[in-house]
This record gives sequence, C-alpha cells and structure tokens, in this order.
Amino acid sequence: MIVYPAIDVLEGMVVRLTRGDSSQARVYSKDPVATAAGWVLRGASWIHLVSLDAAFGRAEAPLELIRAAASTGAKVQYGGGVRTERAACLAVEAGASRIVLGTAAVADPCLATALVKELGSGMVAVALDAREGALAVSGWRETTAQTAVSLGGRLADCGVRHVIYTEVERDGCMSGPPTAAAAFLAESTGLEVIASGGVSSLEDIAGLARTGRIAGVVVGRALYEGALDLADALGEPGTGGSAVC
Repeated sequence: MIVYPAIDVLEGMVVRLTRGDSSQARVYSKDPVATAAGWVLRGASWIHLVSLDAAFGRAEAPLELIRAAASTGAKVQYGGGVRTERAACLAVEAGASRIVLGTAAVADPCLATALVKELGSGMVAVALDAREGALAVSGWRETTAQTAVSLGGRLADCGVRHVIYTEVERDGCMSGPPTAAAAFLAESTGLEVIASGGVSSLEDIAGLARTGRIAGVVVGRALYEGALDLADALGEPGTGGSAVC
C-alpha cells in the first residue's frame, strides 16, 4: 500500500479544505515545490498534487508546477482541470507520472478509455468522490445517481486500473478513512483503490493496510498538523512509497 502525501494548491499556497469548502482553507505553506521536496526527503516517492484552482474551473492545469514538483524526484499523481485528452497529455509531458480524471470521466467514461489506450493504464486514475453513497461532481457541488461501485465496474471494463475513493463527509476532518467502503469497492470491481480523506493516525494507516485490498492512501491534514509522521506511516507493515501500485 502506497502512502501519498497530499499537496493541494489554492492561489499558489498549500492548503487543506474541509469537505471541499474553499472558504475553510487552512494554509500550511506558501511554497508547494519546497513542500514536495520535503516529503521526498522524508521518504515519499509519490505525491498527490491537486490544483484546486483548476479543479474549480478558475484556471488551467499548472504545467510549470507539475514540472517543478516532478523535478524533486517524486512521482507526481496530478489532478485538477484534467477534462480533455489534450489536458491529460500536457500534464504528462510536464512530468506527471499519473493523471487523475474527475467530473469529466464520471460524465464520459469513454475519456478514461481513450487515455488508457493512449497513455497506459498505470498513468490514468479516476477520482470517485462519494457523498452519502452517490458520486459527487463539479467540485463536489452536485451529486449524481451513480454509485462508486456501479461506475467503478464500468471503468474496470474500460481498462481503467486505478481509482481514488473519497467520502466527501470525511475529507479534511480527520474522522477516520473510508476503510470498509474502499475495500468493498476494490473487492467488487477488481480496481486498484487508493483511499483518500479522513486519516488521522497511524492506526488508520494500519487498518487500511490490514484489509489487503487497498492499494494506496492519500494523507493530508494529519501529516501537516503532526498527528501522523510520514516515516512511521511508511514503516507500517504493508505500506511503502517506492512501489508503483
């Protein structure tokens, strides 16, 4: 299970939101690249980089930031504003090791299919963000009639290998990760599921690893506020930062 330190960038600053609400942004750094380098020095080989400005439709994907983050030696899993094949390819050309599709793939799974064919399954992930069981889209402002399992099954049939599963109610709240739901999604679809949101302790990491079904975990606030040490997380049995899930 791979541990991905999260770097969410809003107006050039590293922040964490609560349930996706930009009005509740906590600022942790004014230098995203230095933050990425710091996580690499602490043992991370992957980072989960998101441009919230791009995700909210306020800007294009920040190619220079992706390029600079990749120059730290980290593999960059990038999300935010990747709504077309061209945007995905530009992010990869800038240095992203994997791009994350959100609303665009929920609305049109064929986009994910096309990118898997063009880039390879290891370089494409789809964000499945759930609110009360239904998938949330458009910056989590809207919900759909689809569930993570129903869409996950369709994506798997299209050749998608990785999904990032978040429960909106947990994100940024340090209330515990969606362990059972993420494991069920993996078991039901055969997808490599990366759990995101809610991690607050080393025990949360251990619980995810013990399922034997979860391929990775994205951790943000717990790392930034010192509730979890990255070295401890990487040292937990069943976790690591060097393998490609």
